[in-house]
Amino acid sequence: MLLCLATFHLLPALCSLFTFVRRVIIHLDMDCFYAAIEVRDNPELAGKPVAVGGARDRRGVLTTCNYEARKFGVRSAMPTFKALQHCPDLIVMPTRFEVYRRESVKIREILLRFSPLVEPLSLDEAFLDVSRHDGDPAALAQIIRQLIYQNTQLTASAGIAPNKMLAKIASDWNKPNGQLEIKPENVAEFMRELPVQKLWGIGAKSAEKFAQLGIRTCGELQRCSRIQLYEWFGKFGLELYLLCRGDDRREVTPDRERKSLSNERTFTIDLTSLAQCEARIPDLFEELIADLKRTGGQDRVKAVFVKIRFADFTRTTVERAGLPLEVESFLGLLREGLQRKDLAVRLLGLGVRFSEEEPAGATQLELW
Repeated sequence: MLLCLATFHLLPALCSLFTFVRRVIIHLDMDCFYAAIEVRDNPELAGKPVAVGGARDRRGVLTTCNYEARKFGVRSAMPTFKALQHCPDLIVMPTRFEVYRRESVKIREILLRFSPLVEPLSLDEAFLDVSRHDGDPAALAQIIRQLIYQNTQLTASAGIAPNKMLAKIASDWNKPNGQLEIKPENVAEFMRELPVQKLWGIGAKSAEKFAQLGIRTCGELQRCSRIQLYEWFGKFGLELYLLCRGDDRREVTPDRERKSLSNERTFTIDLTSLAQCEARIPDLFEELIADLKRTGGQDRVKAVFVKIRFADFTRTTVERAGLPLEVESFLGLLREGLQRKDLAVRLLGLGVRFSEEEPAGATQLELW
């Protein structure tokens, strides 16, 4: 009898635990978002190699490009002059962040119809936690993508998985205009043959270092102990121990719960000079400002910061309170951060930190 009563009192906790364990995350990623908008708004560009980004001088950098351009080896974050060497017929359009922000707002409104737990990563991608949504997750992702196309004439790809990292990997699997679901019972098998460069924070150059160690897949990486990975990569090695097993415990964090807002870029080819790093800042800044306008967070900013990941996987963050929201503020923090190590850079990010105070009358949405 006592056992039954104890079990009865534990039922709410057990149900809560079950709800927590059953996680369904969708990563929604727009296909070549900026370039797709330019082609949509300029039909004469259809079928042609198109990129969006800086001028043709040596400091200009591409923000994105369409798949026609990628066939020539053109890619995002590539210097414009080099992209034109790969593809002389490349059409480079100037950025129009107000237009991109407007379309991003439409997409975000669609996502919020399915879950209040939406975490934007940038103007063109977001996570949704649909763990409490009834129905088949893959069918739900398909409906979301169809609604986006009906409202914007833009295509999106989606990944469905038990956590954020796997959902993000899956969304890139069947691009463009496709989706992939990784079910919990398939995670171990999926990770076994997954190339290590698919993991968060690992790029092509890093994968070369793994190859030198005889490690090409996550299954091979799983054979390494925590101590080995820590000796090789420091704190990032402890993250890799979990990530290579498909273990990512980060929650989907809606805008209203965020303590900070940031964006970042991991580069296929490491940046080796101050000029190369500085050339990436303006587009990152414009995207950050667009996200701030969308979320209405401008009045809550208390500090700005720059994130840098060096070629040896070490990271540094330079943060200052009271600096104006201007490109020059971030450029100054970048220069300070680059002085901390004489190494190439594989990731750059810009961000803001919010004050703790909540606006008067703020309310929290309820899960249904």
